[in-house]
Amino acid sequence: MNPKISRTAKLFLAGSQRSLAVEHLPRIINCLNMLPEKEIWWRPNAASNSVGNLVLHLSGNIGQWIVSGLGGAPDTRERDLEFAERGPIPRREVAARIRKTVREACTVLGHLSEESLSQKYNIQGFHVTGMYAISHVLEHFAYHTGQIIFVTKLKRGEDLGFTHLPAIKPKKYRSR
Repeated sequence: MNPKISRTAKLFLAGSQRSLAVEHLPRIINCLNMLPEKEIWWRPNAASNSVGNLVLHLSGNIGQWIVSGLGGAPDTRERDLEFAERGPIPRREVAARIRKTVREACTVLGHLSEESLSQKYNIQGFHVTGMYAISHVLEHFAYHTGQIIFVTKLKRGEDLGFTHLPAIKPKKYRSR
């Protein structure tokens, strides 16, 4: 991480890396591993996406917004293909793609300057600050992670055990 940035900027960038690599990516990988290969590409209807499509889409989005948009790598994304894919791309390939993209994005985040957070970028036709681009990716990643978890729960019919809250003594409920 760049040492010449404020504590707040460091915390934001480190938290962004954590959100992608530690909180959401493992849940996506676990869902991919819980689903049979055929169900990774299952769609409930023509208007919906499969888990496989969502993972390809997240990889494309993170690559375009962070790796290319903020990191300067060439933008080779073909967004429509992320949704057109019907599979089956093997689980290991889909998982490797999203892992690689998250790793590349975390590297970019780890090298950003404080100035890059307020700098303007043109990404996917939008004129946004670096901070907005990162916030967009985090929200988008969390949104689709939730969809992937929902489909996995739907297909498995069980709690996936992803939520672990700290033990807190419950307060007594008082009716009024």
